[in-house]
Amino acid sequence: MTNNTLPTWDLSEYYKGIDDKNIDKDIKKYQKLAQEFNEKYKGRVKNLTIDEFKTALKELETLSNIGHKLAGFSHLNYVTNMLDEKASSLNQKIEEQLTIAGMNLVFWSLEYNKLSDTKQKELIKKLKDYAPYLKRMCKYKKYELSEEVEQTLLAKDITSGSAWVRFYEENMARLEYEVDGKKYNDAEISKLCTSKDEQTRLKAGYETNKVTKENAHWISYCYNMIMKDKAIEDEKRGFKLPMSSRNLAEEVSDETVECLANTVRDNYKNIAWKFYQIKAKLLGKEKIDYWDRNAPLNIDDDKEYKWDESVDMVLSAYKEFSPKLYNIAKDFFENNWIDVAPKKGKRSGAFCSSPLVKEHPFIMLNFVGKRHDVLTLAHELGHGCHHQLRRNNGDLNETCRLTSEEIASVFGEMLVFQSMLKKATTKEEKISLLTTKINDMLNTAFRQIAFHFFEKRAHDERKKGELSSQRLSEIWVEEMKASLGDYVKVGDNADYIWAQVGHFFFLPFYVYAYSFADCVVNSLYWVKMENKVENFEDKYLELLSKTAIGDYKDIFKPFGLNPNDKEFWQGGLNLIGYYIKELEALI
Repeated sequence: MTNNTLPTWDLSEYYKGIDDKNIDKDIKKYQKLAQEFNEKYKGRVKNLTIDEFKTALKELETLSNIGHKLAGFSHLNYVTNMLDEKASSLNQKIEEQLTIAGMNLVFWSLEYNKLSDTKQKELIKKLKDYAPYLKRMCKYKKYELSEEVEQTLLAKDITSGSAWVRFYEENMARLEYEVDGKKYNDAEISKLCTSKDEQTRLKAGYETNKVTKENAHWISYCYNMIMKDKAIEDEKRGFKLPMSSRNLAEEVSDETVECLANTVRDNYKNIAWKFYQIKAKLLGKEKIDYWDRNAPLNIDDDKEYKWDESVDMVLSAYKEFSPKLYNIAKDFFENNWIDVAPKKGKRSGAFCSSPLVKEHPFIMLNFVGKRHDVLTLAHELGHGCHHQLRRNNGDLNETCRLTSEEIASVFGEMLVFQSMLKKATTKEEKISLLTTKINDMLNTAFRQIAFHFFEKRAHDERKKGELSSQRLSEIWVEEMKASLGDYVKVGDNADYIWAQVGHFFFLPFYVYAYSFADCVVNSLYWVKMENKVENFEDKYLELLSKTAIGDYKDIFKPFGLNPNDKEFWQGGLNLIGYYIKELEALI
């Protein structure tokens, strides 16, 4: 298939296009309903009967659906057309209009959290269908400010934090990279960085770092503004640490996250460093360059996976694990819910977006036919199936807890990897597969924690004043060296790559969620391998259906796992060590 024949998503079920008149109609409808909600309930929450409170929640659900439909369409249209001014303008317009109208709703949680504990418990008990949403509101009680301040923060975000994120993303999408006289966009150059040819790989890596460094002044300025904006709000709300607000959203404690991060860091040497020593040996070097970390081996074949072939591989692996999961997954390919090919102006990377709780999500890829692309498809399809299993949770109850969001995606990758490994017929193929998988696991569990420590240091130093791009690069190199060890050369070949990590900008302290989920999946898969849990497959799907509404201790209990225990995290990392031993035995 050519890029022109690869599947593209169809957003017409939301709106026919950016000129659809229903967009403005829905904006006005949202504004009208938000104003009416304010007039109907503001100042009255404490006196509402149970039935009146339930009616108000249903009205909030209606508002939520309209808002998410508008925002979802504009965002999905924008990420595939980031150089289109009309697409960008629409996305900004909807964000602004929803924010302004949403100021009418600020009073709701504030008045709810002024209710007595007894009254809140009564509402939670009698309105069971909304219990997760009501409990979640309670958790923000001590961090909420006055209605006037909350409205101001909401309004100012359009021209502060989110504005800098938009500026960063749009300008990064415009960057061009040149290798051997040919120009590449962000998605294309990243593929060259994993080329089998060492010189191509290094040229692409050095060019990525060079172009990023040339733009470091405005990128570091954006980052400084985003960090400062966050620090101001954190201070006003009373969050102790820069990551505390993210942890509250994830419903995990600061201590749990620190336990995870420190456990991973304690394993840098015996797992990550050890693997890169093996990787250097496999590449015939004493030390490998930063851009060799994900390099294919000389024994790797150069097979290009066709789209249809990749779909069959992924669906077969899903079906072998669970026919129920397969039946959910196949719908994504029988409908236009996936945008597959890379193109100019399209955002790099891949994601799954679920604008509406009761409807299907959309998957975005930048598929070029490498083995990594097959595993990325498995990853994003995991997200998609995860959402489908949660469609009955309720609009207000559903939330994006990033720590649990990544469980289904990483598990999906694991299923396809195990399928590939089982079908491998030669020692060389097994070595290749294991090396690739360990690479990916280190990138997920270890590299993301190195990112986490970079963020912590950057945000802590930002409290004392702006950080220069050079200082940010110094912190970056120190954290990369700590995580990669003596067998990976890190210096001016990759010192500005921090600026390429979009999560630092648009979702601070998101990165540890990947490591969190990887350790969870590894622990779950270890339980599966040992056949310790009856009906594992059904219990796993049940777990996915509750990740947004259940307590972590409760949803992992059927598997005998406790994420508050340090041994839980160590157990997840031990699976990586197990694969390294398998690799050592083969070579």
